[in-house]
Amino acid sequence: MLKPLNFIPVDTKISFMGFGRPAFIVSGVAVLASIVLFLVLGLNLGIDFRGGSVIRVSFENDMSVAEVRNKVGGLGLGDVQIQEIGDKEDNEVLIRIVQQPGGDAAQQDASRKLMDALGSDVELRSKDVVGPTVSGELARQGTIAVVAAIFAVLAYIWFRFEWQFSLGAVAALVHDVLVTIGVFAILQIEFNLSIIAALLTIVGYSLNDTVVVFDRVRENLRKYKKLPLLDLLNQSINQTLSRTILTSVTTLIALLSLYFFGGEVISGFTFAMIWGVVIGTYSSVCIASPLLLILGVKRDWSGAGNTAKGEVAKAT
Repeated sequence: MLKPLNFIPVDTKISFMGFGRPAFIVSGVAVLASIVLFLVLGLNLGIDFRGGSVIRVSFENDMSVAEVRNKVGGLGLGDVQIQEIGDKEDNEVLIRIVQQPGGDAAQQDASRKLMDALGSDVELRSKDVVGPTVSGELARQGTIAVVAAIFAVLAYIWFRFEWQFSLGAVAALVHDVLVTIGVFAILQIEFNLSIIAALLTIVGYSLNDTVVVFDRVRENLRKYKKLPLLDLLNQSINQTLSRTILTSVTTLIALLSLYFFGGEVISGFTFAMIWGVVIGTYSSVCIASPLLLILGVKRDWSGAGNTAKGEVAKAT
């Protein structure tokens, strides 16, 4: 019989609960800083949220995305996204221009500048305008999607485990989303619909990590009814540590490959995912689990349970 693959020794005894208070302080500062950065600097909203023009063109001769970017890069049009679409032989490119200051006249002038810069061997296939009403609706729907996902997690974990587990998981998810938004605010990386998709994926990834740890905690609560909660939580995290690290590392390998070789179109999405994997792994261990120590959990899952509270002082 094949033995399970463990990169971490099975008898590891790291005191993760000892990191609880420092982690809460660091995470609290990070969340507050993220909120301040969001309010002061704001996000570098893309065309999806700011509005703009979407122009589809085709070239008679072969034209790479890099060549198109060189032609339009010096026009001073702000955020310009270029994406190759269709088959390679079609030589079709989708160009997005962010909403220009000055209204419709300025937007039309930007489109003319773009077409002139592309040269005479280009054919305009289509031109669409994303107005402020549509972009505002997309922003609202994206926000609703993230908030709804977090509340769905709250209900799911509450139903599957107990309310203490639910609050721990949701606190970790809110922490991950807010800190990720703070990173995008300080780095001013373009924030578009693909980043909303990344945030939802981060919620799912972080939840998966947290549920694995929580499931082992519940199993050990049944198995070791008299083991102090502090020791039980440390043991549960150590037992799932190999799986957590292996999953995170393999996911990061794939994401790093996409980030460095996938091109500019998906760079924002993959960056958000890379950051999300790191912060999601951290929050599952250092935020969600220590909260169980503070809130206390039912010790006897076979009947009326006792709760263990007040042991957080032992972690420091």
